[in-house]
Amino acid sequence: MPSEKVSHISRDDNNSEISETLQAVTSSPLSLNEVASQFTSDQKYYILKAIGYDSLESLDQLPVAVSYMMQKIQDLPADEAVKLLQEFLVEHEDDVNITPAELDYIRRLVKQGESQEFFGTYGNIDEKTEKAEKSDVAERVHEVSEADEHGQYDIFDWDLQVRTQAGIVFFHSPYQEVRAVTDAYDDPTMYCETVRVYILGAIWVAIGAFINNFFMQRQPSILLNTAVVQLFLYPSGLLMAWILPKWKFTVFGQNIDLNPGPWNHKEQMLATVFYSVSGSTPYVAYNIPVLKMKMFYGVEWAGWGYQILLMFATNFLGFGFAGIMRKFAVYPTRAIWPSILPTLALNKALLQSEPKENINGWTISRYRFFFLAFVASFLWFWFPDYIFTALSTFSWITWIAPDNLNLATITGSQTGLGLNPITTFDWNVINYNSPLNIPFFSTFNQYIGSGIAFFCIIGVWYSNYKWSGYMPINSNGLFTNTGDPYRVTKVLNKKSLLDPAKYAEYGPPFYTAANLVVYGAFFAIYPFSFIYVCMTDYKHIMRSCKGLWHSLKSFKNSTYDGFDDAFSKSMRHYKEVPEWAFLVILIISIVLSILCCKLYPTETPVWGIFFALGINFVFLIPLTFIYSITGFSFGLNVLVELIVGYALPGNGLALMFIKAIGYNIDGQAQNYITDQKMGHYLRIPPRALFRCQMVSVVICSFVSLAVINFAMDNIDDYCHPGQPQKFTCPSARTFYSSSVLWGVIGPKRVFDGLYPILKWCFLIGTLLAPVCFLIKKYFNKFAIVRYFQPTLIIGGFLIFAPYNLSYYTPGLIAAFFFMHVIKHRFTNWFKKYNYVLSGALTAGVAFSSIIIFFAVQYKGVNLDWWGNDVLGNGLDAMGPSLLNATELAPDGYFGPRIGHFP
Repeated sequence: MPSEKVSHISRDDNNSEISETLQAVTSSPLSLNEVASQFTSDQKYYILKAIGYDSLESLDQLPVAVSYMMQKIQDLPADEAVKLLQEFLVEHEDDVNITPAELDYIRRLVKQGESQEFFGTYGNIDEKTEKAEKSDVAERVHEVSEADEHGQYDIFDWDLQVRTQAGIVFFHSPYQEVRAVTDAYDDPTMYCETVRVYILGAIWVAIGAFINNFFMQRQPSILLNTAVVQLFLYPSGLLMAWILPKWKFTVFGQNIDLNPGPWNHKEQMLATVFYSVSGSTPYVAYNIPVLKMKMFYGVEWAGWGYQILLMFATNFLGFGFAGIMRKFAVYPTRAIWPSILPTLALNKALLQSEPKENINGWTISRYRFFFLAFVASFLWFWFPDYIFTALSTFSWITWIAPDNLNLATITGSQTGLGLNPITTFDWNVINYNSPLNIPFFSTFNQYIGSGIAFFCIIGVWYSNYKWSGYMPINSNGLFTNTGDPYRVTKVLNKKSLLDPAKYAEYGPPFYTAANLVVYGAFFAIYPFSFIYVCMTDYKHIMRSCKGLWHSLKSFKNSTYDGFDDAFSKSMRHYKEVPEWAFLVILIISIVLSILCCKLYPTETPVWGIFFALGINFVFLIPLTFIYSITGFSFGLNVLVELIVGYALPGNGLALMFIKAIGYNIDGQAQNYITDQKMGHYLRIPPRALFRCQMVSVVICSFVSLAVINFAMDNIDDYCHPGQPQKFTCPSARTFYSSSVLWGVIGPKRVFDGLYPILKWCFLIGTLLAPVCFLIKKYFNKFAIVRYFQPTLIIGGFLIFAPYNLSYYTPGLIAAFFFMHVIKHRFTNWFKKYNYVLSGALTAGVAFSSIIIFFAVQYKGVNLDWWGNDVLGNGLDAMGPSLLNATELAPDGYFGPRIGHFP
C-alpha cells in the first residue's frame, strides 16, 4: 500500500488483527444489537444489504460472516477506506467482471472523499450514532430504512458507504460470485490434511481413473466428474469419522491423529482436489493406443517401460509449470476462475452451516435444494438419454422435411450447422459451455463468434471453395478426392512414414468447409491472443514477472509478497511451497522426456522437448489469463502440430510425441492451477495441497496405464467402427488423423498446395490484435466496447466440426436468464442457489448416465419407437454433400489432378 496510514491493515500483522476479530465474533453468538455498536440500525441494515444478508429471518444469532464483516467495517477508518478504493480503481479499472455502475459508484465515493465535501454535508457515523436508538435494532432493521429509499449506487451516507465498500473489497472479494461461495475469514486451527483425506482420495482417484479411462474411447464417453465424486465424498467422510478408531501415534516425529473429529469442509475440499487433479484422462491416453494398435501405427517397442516414462514426463511437466504460474493465475484477485465456483458452492452446501433466510419467498437450504435438483436431474436424464432421445438432439425443424438438403444443412443438429431456437431439453447439451458458471459476457462474445463462423462456413460450402461442396459441411473427418473417408494407412510405409509412391496414387486429404474455418480461426487466435493479452494486461503481467523473479532471487521471502487480498493474507498462516520445489519437478520431468527419446525409437530429436517447453512458456501466461478471467480456454495442439510438421516433415511419430508434451503441459498446468485456486479460496495449507496433488498424479498414472492396456487387449474390435459397445475411439482417431495430416503429409503441402489461404490467418490475427487493443483503450467508456472481448469472439469459431450452434444456443438462453437477469435483479438468490443448481444438475446427469449405461445400454436393451428412431431418419443424420464428385467433378474426382498432387 502506498500510504503509511494503511500499513497496519496491509502487512502481515493484519493476520493477528483478523484472528482477534474472528475470536471476538465466534466466542459466542452475537445479535445485531451486540455487534458493531457504533452503527445505527439503519446503518447496520445497509451493511447487511451490501454483504447480501438482508434476507435473514432472525437477527438474534448472526452468522459469523456478518459479525466479522460488520466489525471489520466499523474498525476501518474512512481515510484508509478511500486509499484502498483508490488502489482498487487502479487495479480493476478495466475489469470486465465488475459492472460499470459499480465502478462509477466507487469513483464517486473516492472523488467525494478526496474533495472532503462530505464533512459539511453528511456528517459522520459517530455523530449519527450518538443520536440513534440502539435498543431495538433487531426489531427496526427490517422496517423501511434510509438505504431502501435510495438507489443501490446513490450516495446518502458517505462515511458509511465508503467504509462498507472498501471493507467488502479488502476483507473479502470485489466479486459477488466469489463472495457467494467463500468465507471472508479463515480458521487456521481447523484440521485439514488428515489420514481420512488420503484414504478417501486414493480410493476415489483409483475408481475415477478406472471409469474415465475405460469409457473415454466410447462415443459418447462417460465421465465420472468432480461434481459426482464430491457428492460421494461427503457420506464417505462421515462414514470414516464414524468407523475409524480415535488413535493417535507418531511417525517420523509427526503426530498423527487417525480420527480427529467430525468431517469438515476443509477435509472435503482437500479430498475433492485430490480427485480433481486426476479427474480428467491424461492426454497420452490417446497417444498410447495410436502407437500400439495394429490398425494405427502398430509399433512393438511401446511397452510398459516407455509408457511409464511418457506418462510421468507429461503429467509432471504441467505440474512444474503450475508452480511457476501461481503469481500469474492463483494469487491475483482478478483471476476468479469461474469454472471452479460450482465446486466451491457444492462444498459449502454439503458441509457448512447456513443461516435461515427468506430470499424472494425461498427458504430452502442449499443442502436440500442441491438434493432436490440432483434427484430431478437424475430422473429427467433418463428421457433424453434413453427413453426419448430426440429430446436431447431436438432438431425439430428438419423433421418437417427430412429430405430437404438446405434445411438439414442450416438447421440440423447432427451434421448441420444447428440454427434452431429450441435445440435440446438435455442439460448435458445446455451445459456444453458451462452457462451457469462463466460470466455472461464470455458466453455472449463466444456466441457472436459462432454466429460469424456460421455465415463463413455457409459461404465456403455453397461457393464450393476449395472443393468443400463435395464433402459434408460440418465434419471433422478427412476425405479423399472422391468424397470418401480418407484412409491414412494407404499412404504409409512399414515405418509409418510417408510413402511418396502410395501418396501419388491415393492423393492428399481434404478438409470440410467447417474444418477450414475452424483451422483458420486456430491459426489466427494464437498470434492474436498472445499480442492482445500482452498489450491489454501488460502491467499485470510485468508485475507478476517481477514478483516471480524477486521470489527466485530471494527464495526465503514469502511467495505472497505483493498480494494483500483477504485470501493471500490468510494463507500466510501456513507454510508455503517454495518455487524451487516446482523447478525440481520440472527438471525431473525433462529428464524423463529425454530418456523416452534416447531409449526408444521415437524418431524424435531432443530439441523437440525444449521446443515444447518454450512454446508453452510463451503462451501459457496469456492463455491462463484468458481462462482465469473468462472461463474460456484452448490448447496449443494445432500450433505444435504445425511447427513440428514443418521442422520434421513426414514424421508422424515425432509429431505425436512432441504434441503429447506440448499440449499436456498447458492442459495439465491449467488443471493443477485451478485446483490450487480452489485451495486458495478455502485456505487449504499449500504443502498439504502439494502433497495430495503429487500422490494423486502417481496413483492416476499407474491406474490409467493399466486400464488403457486392459481395454486394448480384452475388448473385442476395440476402436473399430460399429463396435457393439460403442468403443469406436473417436478421440484416438482424431489424434491419429492429425498426426498423419500434419506429420506425414506435412503443412508445406497443405499451405503451398491445398489451402494457401490458411497461412494468411496468422497475419490476420497479428494485425487485428493492435487494432482491437486501440479500440479497447480509447473507447472503453462505451458499454459495448467494455464487454467486447475479441479473443472470445475468435474462440467462438472453434466449436464447429463436429459441434454446431445447437450446443451454444440453449446455453446462451440459460446464461442470459441466470448470469444476467437473476444475477442483477435477484442477487441474493443468485449468490445462494445459482452454483449449487449448476453442480446439482451436472452431478445428476453424470450419475444417471453411468447407471443407464450399465443397467440397459451395455446389455443392449433398446427402446424402438419414433422418439428414438427419428434422429436416424433424413439427411441430418447422413451428413450429405452439396455436390456429387462421381457425377459432377471432372474425371470423377475433385482437387489437384493426378500426377500434380502437392
